[in-house]
Amino acid sequence: TGTLASDYTFNGVSQTDNGPAVQGSFDYSQASGLYAGTWASTLDFGPLDDTNIEWDFYVGQYLELNDTVSVDAGIAHYTYHGDDASSDYAYSEAYSKFGFASEFGQTEANLWYAWDYFGTGAGHYIVMAAHSYEVAPGHTLRASIDQSTSLDDDKWAWGELGQDASYMHYRLAYQTSFEGFDLEVAAEDTDYDADTADARIVATVSRSFGF
Repeated sequence: TGTLASDYTFNGVSQTDNGPAVQGSFDYSQASGLYAGTWASTLDFGPLDDTNIEWDFYVGQYLELNDTVSVDAGIAHYTYHGDDASSDYAYSEAYSKFGFASEFGQTEANLWYAWDYFGTGAGHYIVMAAHSYEVAPGHTLRASIDQSTSLDDDKWAWGELGQDASYMHYRLAYQTSFEGFDLEVAAEDTDYDADTADARIVATVSRSFGF
């Protein structure tokens, strides 16, 4: 899959200094639900850091327990490149995702946990609740809310160290497809006080290719 994005936001925080990003991924899955993949994006952490690439790897297992409930669990590893210090940011994260399908759409409850967040040695977790609803054939609205929390705010905090252990992120996205391209326009905001986490509109265009 290839993607062009007006901004690369990670839980509402821009990873491209409020600028655009080029992204790509490759995924392999089996009928059993076992899957593995890799994903990469351009980055811009600002003028004091030359990191310019994020390259991630993941492996997981997806299961449909019945017509209503699905479970997805796995491990992701995040790596960074371009600056002498980029490799110090690498970390791994475990995740679990629970899906609940009904006539009113798809509801998700997701959890991510890292034990060495961005290489700082801090424990960190993200919890998310989301709901997707097809308002018309081929047109979906997805609303989500998530909280990012540091368990060691003397090592990592959202703001000054020891100050902001967590922040909230809110997102509403419209998703559709046209001529083989997947399109999304999302409005998002956080209560994290940073220029890279202000309210914004993010647009993406993606195209998938089969092998």
